[in-house]
Amino acid sequence: MESNGRVVLVGAPLGNTGDASERLRTALAEADVVAAEDTRRLARLTRDLGITVSGRVVSYFEGNEERRTPDLVEALRGGATVAVVTDGGMPSVSDPGYRLVRAALDAGFPVTAAPGPSAVTTALALSGLPSDRFVFEGFLPRSGSNRRSRLRELAAEPRTLVLFEAPHRLADALADLVATFGGDRPAAVCRELTKTYEEIRRAPLAELADWAAANPPRGEITLVIGGAPATAAERPADDDLRAAVARREADGESRRDAITAVAGEYGLRKREVYALIHQG
Repeated sequence: MESNGRVVLVGAPLGNTGDASERLRTALAEADVVAAEDTRRLARLTRDLGITVSGRVVSYFEGNEERRTPDLVEALRGGATVAVVTDGGMPSVSDPGYRLVRAALDAGFPVTAAPGPSAVTTALALSGLPSDRFVFEGFLPRSGSNRRSRLRELAAEPRTLVLFEAPHRLADALADLVATFGGDRPAAVCRELTKTYEEIRRAPLAELADWAAANPPRGEITLVIGGAPATAAERPADDDLRAAVARREADGESRRDAITAVAGEYGLRKREVYALIHQG
């Protein structure tokens, strides 16, 4: 007999409950099982939103995710709708959820989402840095040597980089970023997004490192770092640059926007690309 079980990933507010969607309310109220990263925070969220959870609530966090996943799959086999909710943002993005998604799909059960806020895209949009191409790296390694090794691998990445970092490690992480990326690389520290004390600091890495060392921040931190500028050896041929602009124009971008995007992608000055495009 075919089961109607399914998984719903519920995007929770990052901090401002006004961002809760109607689908979040419905998903939490109607689920047969709610797997919550922190059951106390779930209780606070549902109380603030006036939601009554009728299903069974279970804890589902890093420490028990592997052990509890088979139990949730069994609930799916029994026809249950299992909602997964974390402390904020989309489940499985540096938060619990991926193991259940993989296990549910492997067992033949559908997985859907009630989309909600994401610290990754929110910080990226607020950073003022190029957002058309980016890389999300989650949390850096905690060990200093491992962190520096990972950053060396990322130093030449041309796309904008988004990271999560714990506040008590931020100063050390920024110091390591300065050492590996250079102090002039543009960046933004996004703290307590959507909350009462939201703060966005946009500055070169060296300036941000000095600030964090002198003023250890509190709260949840998302780092956004500009991509590595292209070196002369990496500069595409003139015909390739013209083709890149033409492709963007064909996709509906204005010529001005296409030139700006291509210049940013390869670390070139806009007037250089503009002159190239407008050469006889």
